[in-house]
Amino acid sequence: MLSPCVLLCAIDDTTGFCFGCGRTRDEIAGWMNFSDGDRRSLMDALPARLEAIERKPRRQTKRRLAREQPQ
Repeated sequence: MLSPCVLLCAIDDTTGFCFGCGRTRDEIAGWMNFSDGDRRSLMDALPARLEAIERKPRRQTKRRLAREQPQ
């Protein structure tokens, strides 16, 4: 079955789209029940949705900061 999932599952609070695939929660939940045509139509719309998401900067963690410190 065709799926846009890239295993990066987090929903953007502003748009309601998944950061990884661009689908909404309802679209993700109902994916198995969509017809092939409905899936294809939605997949065609996903690139534009992903462009609409404002990517947040990566979180600064102690581990990441330690790796980036000059030795």
